[in-house]
Amino acid sequence: MTPTTPTITADSTGAGPLVDLDVVDATLREALRAGGEWAELFAEDRSSTGVLFDEGRVEEMNSGRDRGVGIRVTAGEVTGYAHTSDMTPEGLADAARTAAAVATRSPGGGTVDMESFRGGGTTEPRVKVLPTTVGADRKVALLRAADEAARSTHEAITQVTARYADSRRRILVANSHGVCAADDQVRTLFSVSCVASGDGGLQTGRETVGYTVGWELFDDCDPAELAQRAAQRAVTKLAARPAPSGEVPVVIARGGGGVLFHEACGHGLEADLVRKGASVFRDRVGSQVAAEGVTLVDDGTMGPEWGALRIDDEGHPTQRNVLISDGVLSDYMWDWLRSRDDGRAPSGNGRRQSYTHLPMVRMTNTFVTNGDIDPDDIIADTPTGVYVAQLGGGQVNTATGDFVFGMTEAYLIEDGKITEPLREGNLIGNGPQVLVDIDAIGNDFAMGHPGTCGKDGQGVPVGDGQPTLRVRALTVGGTAA
Repeated sequence: MTPTTPTITADSTGAGPLVDLDVVDATLREALRAGGEWAELFAEDRSSTGVLFDEGRVEEMNSGRDRGVGIRVTAGEVTGYAHTSDMTPEGLADAARTAAAVATRSPGGGTVDMESFRGGGTTEPRVKVLPTTVGADRKVALLRAADEAARSTHEAITQVTARYADSRRRILVANSHGVCAADDQVRTLFSVSCVASGDGGLQTGRETVGYTVGWELFDDCDPAELAQRAAQRAVTKLAARPAPSGEVPVVIARGGGGVLFHEACGHGLEADLVRKGASVFRDRVGSQVAAEGVTLVDDGTMGPEWGALRIDDEGHPTQRNVLISDGVLSDYMWDWLRSRDDGRAPSGNGRRQSYTHLPMVRMTNTFVTNGDIDPDDIIADTPTGVYVAQLGGGQVNTATGDFVFGMTEAYLIEDGKITEPLREGNLIGNGPQVLVDIDAIGNDFAMGHPGTCGKDGQGVPVGDGQPTLRVRALTVGGTAA
């Protein structure tokens, strides 16, 4: 049967569907021939470019491309998965049979509903200028300008590393229940890392900007200004005093602590971890889990943020999912498999690193929404404490919510004012307890830096953010007596 309803067209660059829809039809039918109940085809074409500029010269320049298809077949609770880079009809049929061999009941178990294909889509990228149309010389020129700007900021700057990266990921997702959708995801990123040397030893500063946009990123982003901010951060930390130790009020700057909520709270709201009993939020929908006024959202439609997508990697439209509303747990994030078992619709959170991976529940752009307090008033109303301008990496136990995060930029708060910079400090606490202990939320919401979220060996691009907010008590692990 030849499908006629989907509208998956060629884009302005001349790229057509990754797999012809009649081949999709045949592949899905082959996948169900051995008795599977449901089958899915995920096709991907990914290309990327990267340039590393270190110590005044181009250290690395690379580009790559990867194409392939993953076939998933389910029968009850059993899932079979196979992937191949052979995108011929014969190669796809072989992969379909391999996946079906695992998830088999009896011949004729499932059917392919091609006539009611829904979702459609287009392979048109949402960018003004594809980065692949820009020459390498222009990319290197931006890196060189960033290097020069950073070094001219202060004589203490002894090392500068700048990086440019872009990627384009085209996907096609179709399944035997009638889903058929496509997306074309373009991302561009620029980062600068500086090292300053002084009596306080070596200190680092870093700035990164990245969005789901093309070369037009640099219409609004000046690499030289980015580099100067990174350099100034490193120089400021030369005069920093060791962070104190103990439990104190902590004010987290807008955009600077979204990673805390992503890691310490967001993962615990992913339905697969909830089902495994690896989440402290299990069986708590409808319960008060945060202070009044705290609303936590995951939003894949939030273009052009780093985690924005038209569809997830199961072909379902992304959406704005309110996870915690005014302190009350309202929902989890769902992929197709978990939502099927619970008799509900997916939330657009089924994501995978590539066609070689099975999808799982993942965040997109996760953030705490605005409050109504002027951020200056939050500082003024904090007699003593720590002001965290930027959090770094950390570790989280999703089953308990316990975490440790490094503070890459932090300051003392004394008499309601931000004073001395701090170094060598960590934030130690518990994610669910942090939600309860938030006692002031600013009106200055901002997203933070682009990130890559790792889970079960897979990494996907994500965003996070929050307004300025205060946690009434967190443990600071410092080195000062």
